[in-house]
Amino acid sequence: MNLARLTQMDPRELAWRGRAAARIAWDRLTSTRVRPSWDRRQLHAALSDDPALDAARAALEHERWREAHRALALHFAFTPQRFVLAPSNHSTLAASIRERFAGALADATLRGEKIVAGRYDLLGYRSLTFRTDRALDWHHDPVHDCNAPLVFWSDVPYLDPKCGDHKIIWELNRHQHWLTLGRAFWLTGDPRYRDRCISELSSWMAANPPLMGINWASMLELGFRSLSWLWAIAFFADSSTTGEPAWLVDVLLALDRQLSHIEQNLSYYFSPNTHLLGEALALYVCGRSLPLLRASESREAIGRRVLLEEAHRQVSTDGGHCERSTHYHRYTLDFYLLASIVARITKDPAAVEFERTAARLADAARLLADDEGELPQIGDDDGGTLLPIVGRAPADIRDSLAVASVLLDRPYLRIGSPMPEESYWWLAHPSLVARVDNSFAAARARVRSAALRDTGFYVSRSTRGDHLVIDGGVHGYLNGGHAHADALSLTLTVAGVPLLVDPGTGVYTIDQALRDRLRSSQMHNTLVVDGRSQSIGKGPFSWKTTANTRVRQWRTHHAFDYFEGMHDGYWPIEHRRHVLTLPGDLLVVADLVVGEGIHTASVHWHIDPRWRVHVSESSVTFAIRETQCQLVAPRGHMEHFEGDVTTGLGWRAPIYGSIEPAPSLRITHCDALPFWMPSVFGLARSNPVVDVELLPVTAEDRSPASAVALRIVRGSTTDYVMFADNASGLLRFGAFETDARVLFCRERDGQFGNVILLEGSRVHLDGENALEFDAPHRMPQVVFAGT
Repeated sequence: MNLARLTQMDPRELAWRGRAAARIAWDRLTSTRVRPSWDRRQLHAALSDDPALDAARAALEHERWREAHRALALHFAFTPQRFVLAPSNHSTLAASIRERFAGALADATLRGEKIVAGRYDLLGYRSLTFRTDRALDWHHDPVHDCNAPLVFWSDVPYLDPKCGDHKIIWELNRHQHWLTLGRAFWLTGDPRYRDRCISELSSWMAANPPLMGINWASMLELGFRSLSWLWAIAFFADSSTTGEPAWLVDVLLALDRQLSHIEQNLSYYFSPNTHLLGEALALYVCGRSLPLLRASESREAIGRRVLLEEAHRQVSTDGGHCERSTHYHRYTLDFYLLASIVARITKDPAAVEFERTAARLADAARLLADDEGELPQIGDDDGGTLLPIVGRAPADIRDSLAVASVLLDRPYLRIGSPMPEESYWWLAHPSLVARVDNSFAAARARVRSAALRDTGFYVSRSTRGDHLVIDGGVHGYLNGGHAHADALSLTLTVAGVPLLVDPGTGVYTIDQALRDRLRSSQMHNTLVVDGRSQSIGKGPFSWKTTANTRVRQWRTHHAFDYFEGMHDGYWPIEHRRHVLTLPGDLLVVADLVVGEGIHTASVHWHIDPRWRVHVSESSVTFAIRETQCQLVAPRGHMEHFEGDVTTGLGWRAPIYGSIEPAPSLRITHCDALPFWMPSVFGLARSNPVVDVELLPVTAEDRSPASAVALRIVRGSTTDYVMFADNASGLLRFGAFETDARVLFCRERDGQFGNVILLEGSRVHLDGENALEFDAPHRMPQVVFAGT
């Protein structure tokens, strides 16, 4: 750490870092003198003084491990439920899921069998094997055939590609596949799934002595693993047999040690984002759910305090998460849902605040998700989820919204019917089961266009399932570690199918060139000047320069939505974007490049590979099933890429670790600034866009280049659109005269109507079918049908 960074720290941070450094130095020294190992005898001191644990403590004191194990199993079987799942839920919940979900049993068996066979589906990888000499290698990255060293935890260089991709190693060591084994065990009754989990626990502890290796290096990963172990206790503790290993002794011993490590090294100053939230969640949930551990009370207090404090720091007033990543927003929602459930079950007064935060996050998530429950991939996507029990894609948020709809009594959050299977695992407590059943009859309201202004997302929706999300927010949070160079980028779903998509993440540290390319401006649906990226990366999680975005206008109406924003990422050149959408009908994106000199600008559109793409000069047709739409660009040279290794265009990462070819369009124009680059998308198959013509604009008291006008020829109408970058003086184009900032007018069978006028007082149309509108003063918004 350099001197400049030290001078920026306040006394509290300096003191915390000093204590942490001293403790780490002492632990490192101790590990060199005494080989770290697990000692079951330490569990005796870790248990609370609860008289119900007398038998377990007595057995531990005399090192009768299996006897202690049986006493602990009885304790878990008969104490009141304090976690989302408990042994007492087994028979009722398993029967309910088998009855409601016809394919659950077969799916659980298939997934469970893969794990028993040692094949793991992790992130975007399938059937990974981590075996070395018949044993699981918990420090191995099989994709890149690398191993992380077994050294003291703070000395592990996990960001170094020589260790492999730490994300792959950590994903296995989260042990979230134990939830898959638990599901298979409960639904089938086959003990092999339980045996596999217990065997892996023994293997993991043998390979990961306290504080040694990569699996002790991230407090967030310890937090996820601790929660997985809590699920394992709920799944397997009630089926203990007299001849099995004392695995409950081991799991509690290792849980206690890992939770202590998290508590001592919380990411207050290292990653005070979702890392800190996930760590606090583990302390709170484990502390609240395991009162038999002596330190639980202090841990839950720390976790509760951090979760409540960070709810104000990390969750905006509009409900968006501060990192401006939809994936990390979903993580945060799930964190607060889990905290809310545990708080409610255990009657913690903090439940009220947790639920209030979860409600804000859930409302924002419902707005950001399309009507199929899919989130756009804005910002980083690490490929993980909090509850991957049935293998749902991370971008599919229907399960989280269903849980929120029941827990928070907000039926409009739920998408589709029936409730996803995951909801039943989340809501297994008897006090919540009845709410699940009652939720089926609740009515759900349609989600309308709206903005998360503080977070910076602007969302337009249509009744048929079109979904447009525009990114007008700041560049991430703190150092922007999970942000992309995507100022003014947008994503678009048409009739329930994503069309314009973000590229995803793909990698973090193993391939810096690929990391930089996938988060560059060229890989997003925005404009690039002279081949530059708006923001320039510096390492995998920081930036040399970042673009500043300003939203100039957002208006929404049942007939249209309008967005206008700008950013300075190419300073002294500015990119200004105007977006007008008639939901389900037409989308016009007009990009203005402002500055001096001759420059080259390129507008990029990245297409979901499910669509068939046909390019013809300046127009493109997209088709999937019965849906068809068009793109016409009246200015610029259009190119089509798919899996291009020279430019790097035509690729996407649907999930971390998976890179695949995908159609990509680049429209390029070189000229003296300023100039406009419009893109027109016809979204209605019944009224396709046939041609788009740029109309000359003459101006009064302003430069003609400050406005752009389009004549859009369609199957059954001709549409006229005009955007002005400032609002003063009269503009004339074709037969129109107006002082508006934005004007839309539709001609059908020689008659003009469907007029939209923003920030103006006048529109005149000369000729046989004259149209006149005059107001005594400028009006922010006028919409009328005409004749």
